[in-house]
Amino acid sequence: MSRVLITAGASGIGLVMAQTFAATGARVWVTDVDADAIAGLPEDMRGSYVSVADEARMAALAADIAADWGGLDVVCVNAGIKGPTAAIVDTDLDDWRACLAVCLDGAFITVKHAAPLMAQGGAMVFTSSTAGLYGFPYRSPYAAAKWAIIGLMKTAAMELGARGIRCNAIAPGSVEGPRIDRVFAAEAEAKGMTPEAVAAGYAAGTALGCLVTAQDVADMAVFLANAPRISGQVIAVDGFTINPDPKV
Repeated sequence: MSRVLITAGASGIGLVMAQTFAATGARVWVTDVDADAIAGLPEDMRGSYVSVADEARMAALAADIAADWGGLDVVCVNAGIKGPTAAIVDTDLDDWRACLAVCLDGAFITVKHAAPLMAQGGAMVFTSSTAGLYGFPYRSPYAAAKWAIIGLMKTAAMELGARGIRCNAIAPGSVEGPRIDRVFAAEAEAKGMTPEAVAAGYAAGTALGCLVTAQDVADMAVFLANAPRISGQVIAVDGFTINPDPKV
């Protein structure tokens, strides 16, 4: 039975990942900063109120996992925040740093403390973004962090491969749900558009003409966790982005 850690796993994409891994028979432990969401987890899932940007708390979590489970087989490095929506020249440095603290520092901290728990090998699945492939106007901290996630993943794959740990990244496109709705609203305000027009532009910018779902991303995470010869790769789950900054 696989032992799976998912950061930011009590809601959104992370929760669907948790549910999908649990459906395979895995034991699932999630972190989140939403105490209510953790309290609402199914009884068969473990949950810890931890910010991935807090290294001391993440080190303590790793110690708890080692004591209770003896190790990990899969780590989904999923935690992230959207950061500010503003042109680079209008972005506050503190807002930039706050976004990178969660999206990038948190990923580094997760890998640092989870890797030693994977003595038998296993898989790390990083959540990047198509913003980490193409850039993202008005979302420079988020895009920078998601590009850096790919560099972190590839380096981890090189360092940890000899121990049988495979590392890959998923680059979701726009994922249906409340989070992307908030992004559309913020971008609409920044661009002087309606949220509906922004959403239509994102969908029109893909070959399939649609957004993706959290289940699409979760299914890829489970696949990568069980793909014994795939490592160091970035897999886009985006309906194939053909225009990363549609103007509509």
